[in-house]
Amino acid sequence: MTKLDIDFVRAQFPALSEPSLAGQAFFENAGGSFTCKPVIDRLTRFYTQRKVQPYGPYEASRLAGEEMDEARRRLAGLLGVETDELSFGPSTTQNTYVLAQAFGQWMTPGEAIIVTNQDHEANSGPWRRLAERGIQIREWQVNSETGHLDPEDLERLLDDSVRLVCFPHCSNVVGEINPITEITAMAHAAGAFVCVDGVSYAPHGFPDVGQLGPDIYLFSAYKTYGPHQGLMVIRRALGEMLPNQAHFFNGDTLYKRLTPAGPDHGQIAASAGMADYIDALCDHHGGPSGSAKASDRGRFVHDLMRAHEQTLLQPLLDAVSDRNSVRLIGPSDAAVRAPTVALALNRDGAAAAADLVQDGIMAGGGDFYAVRPLTAMGVDPKRGVLRLSFTHYTTRSEIDQLMNALDRVL
Repeated sequence: MTKLDIDFVRAQFPALSEPSLAGQAFFENAGGSFTCKPVIDRLTRFYTQRKVQPYGPYEASRLAGEEMDEARRRLAGLLGVETDELSFGPSTTQNTYVLAQAFGQWMTPGEAIIVTNQDHEANSGPWRRLAERGIQIREWQVNSETGHLDPEDLERLLDDSVRLVCFPHCSNVVGEINPITEITAMAHAAGAFVCVDGVSYAPHGFPDVGQLGPDIYLFSAYKTYGPHQGLMVIRRALGEMLPNQAHFFNGDTLYKRLTPAGPDHGQIAASAGMADYIDALCDHHGGPSGSAKASDRGRFVHDLMRAHEQTLLQPLLDAVSDRNSVRLIGPSDAAVRAPTVALALNRDGAAAAADLVQDGIMAGGGDFYAVRPLTAMGVDPKRGVLRLSFTHYTTRSEIDQLMNALDRVL
């Protein structure tokens, strides 16, 4: 298999050559990635040349609208869905909240939604609040030792009253990659729709949502090398069935129906830079040609990223698994998890993260809005965890820097 050219990758991220960050290794990517140069360039151009109301007849306005449309078209292609099945909103949390309002109007009391206690609160809390409207909320619970979600446990919760199953592609603290296609097939067989929170997975390679099969897939551009926008795929059959949440005159436009707030025009346009970056990686590494389907090119890059990340992740998992004073949350096999490594310590995670600063390690500590999974696994959310998260632009030397720092701190 082709090996990721890490020097080429790092040259695409201005932060990695920024003098003020020299000598520091970034391990809080799960909270937000560095931004790639094509996104920065497009955002600068938009705010310099196109910062007008888009879709008007004059040149700057016409180009503004075209760049926004380009972003939606190209990213939808990478995700393997139709262009108007992709919506931009202010954040994934906001997108999920609006979705929950739509489902609350569409469903009738007594019908059920299944949520997990593995999720970030953004894909759990808004759904749970529908209990106030008489909707049943059933919880698919993690294993209290491992944090694993067992599909057999889901099967016991499914019946003909379930309308929606919500779960993460991977948790932002457990890290284990859930089998999307298998779970989606189970839910669909029971007559339920599926909503996947992909925020913690998408930074490690854009998924082919069309191939995986869920009805809704959500992630955040600021964690996939882009601006602060929430991206939401909603497949046509479901999107047209749910009640319109936007202005009444936008109800016939699929990508507007569930995003009532006007998102930032410049950030939407700049999101095309994420597609630019994936294309550059694909071409540089000899992937499928430009005439191939965008999703095929995206899958090639996804696999490049994952292979590089797994190579770096396994030594880190081995190192922390061997420590008696540390509890690794989630699996110790890099092949089945994202490079988001949460460690429960005998002290506050935030304090441990602060200790790592003197070693040039930028990491985070706390509960990361994952209060439910931490509580389920017996971790005090007030103490939280030390979280070490990286992505494909991380180098082996940075992993070594991290492990040396952990030797001192732990």
